[in-house]
Amino acid sequence: MTALLLAPVLVAGGTIWALRTKGSPEETASGFLAAWSRSDYAAMRALTVDPPADFDDRYRAFHDDLKLTAQRFQVSRVSEGTAGFHATLTGPVGFSYDGSLRLVERDREWRVAWTPAAIHPLLTDGRRFTLTTRRADPAPVTAADGTRIDTPDAPGSVQQIVEELRKQYGSRLAGGPSSQIDVVDTATGTTVSTVARDAKRPGEPLTTTLDLKVHAAGAHALEGVGKPASLVALRPSTGEILAVVNKPGGYNRALLGAYPPGSTFKVVTASALVAGGVTAGQTVRCPAEQTIGGFAFHNAEHHDYGTLRFVDAFAHSCNTTFGAMAVDRLGPSRLSKVAADFGFGARIKIGVPAVDAAFPAPRDATDLASAAIGQGRVLASPLNMAAVAGAIADGTWRQPRLVPAALVPAGASAPRKLEPGVVTALRRLMPAVVTEGTASGVAFPSGTAGKTGTAEYGSGAEPPTHSWFIGYRKDLAFAVIVEGGGTGAAVAAPAAARFLDAL
Repeated sequence: MTALLLAPVLVAGGTIWALRTKGSPEETASGFLAAWSRSDYAAMRALTVDPPADFDDRYRAFHDDLKLTAQRFQVSRVSEGTAGFHATLTGPVGFSYDGSLRLVERDREWRVAWTPAAIHPLLTDGRRFTLTTRRADPAPVTAADGTRIDTPDAPGSVQQIVEELRKQYGSRLAGGPSSQIDVVDTATGTTVSTVARDAKRPGEPLTTTLDLKVHAAGAHALEGVGKPASLVALRPSTGEILAVVNKPGGYNRALLGAYPPGSTFKVVTASALVAGGVTAGQTVRCPAEQTIGGFAFHNAEHHDYGTLRFVDAFAHSCNTTFGAMAVDRLGPSRLSKVAADFGFGARIKIGVPAVDAAFPAPRDATDLASAAIGQGRVLASPLNMAAVAGAIADGTWRQPRLVPAALVPAGASAPRKLEPGVVTALRRLMPAVVTEGTASGVAFPSGTAGKTGTAEYGSGAEPPTHSWFIGYRKDLAFAVIVEGGGTGAAVAAPAAARFLDAL
């Protein structure tokens, strides 16, 4: 603290000692501005000559009206009773300005002679700052061809996807708002001056991989299905998801539903067997029933196919064949490894929430045989199984995606190339399902390959079943499930045929 100093003053008859003014204009200005920087209005008021009754309120309004998160005021110059200062403000709109304080001597101290202009040169009584913020128009979400799909007339299942995309990419779509700081006349509401602007940042459009023609075909295919159903279609060569259809809406079972895949999983088991040396023409047994690990496995409707080629056992979806061969020729570790090659256990990152396919390590022979036919603890979504079919179509399992590759979230799984011999064999086995196997009664377009699935769930001697069909045609792979729909050949396969016919 600066002490009071005595200065001699000469007068007639002797010397009188007078008191000098304490401190300096610069010290007072610096103290005032430091207190303002920390919003210490009491300290500011103590350095001011006759502060108004609403002194604190005026400074508080300045801070709050501009929604400041930080402020800094520094002396820039001092001359002839005036201290210039530089203000740096941080908030929704950051800006700086130069102002000044008038300093006077009062009671042997330097103090601030206050007017509203001490806050900002443009402020007078009856004026204050306003901050106006305007949101940017949200950017569109489009299908792959650029058609907007974020409109009320978009199909319900598409709107469901759009809502999930908005949750994931909201900040990208929304962009940044525009903000403006004005000095206004409080009596009239008119703007005196605009002191700062922050231009809005437009939102970035989001182009999805969805194909509205493919989606419409999928929706048409499920129109006549009387139970909850879903269809997923994707492009095997890229993993791009072309259609996600749910009937009814509300729950996105296509991406989030976890179901036993039933015999559609035999695509995976057959791949493991072929990689282990089994050939399409090899003779195998397919009894109506077979006990494995103390549990009786049986074929659909207890069909006994006797001895037949492996390709025919696959086409007729022989449970007893695949359950026994998994135990005798594969073992849990080998089947687990091949299941992983088809995406089971992989982190699915498509751009919106989606469930991972699960293949828990089989614990015993019964568990392994159940897993080999897509029962037990094996679970997958229609998306997961469409990717399985796509792996055979392209020769590589790819992480599906709904957004551009650059936007796929971190942690997505890398592509997994299948063994060439496996691909060749499965491209023979899967067409046989359509031409001479369980789906031969359905009129599919030429070139279709697939696999039916009848997946048991619940309990009882004859538990209810989900109806599955997965397949591919050219560079299109798909999966259809009908909850509680019965056999795959009776319900899901005809829906898949209607889908392909509508394209």
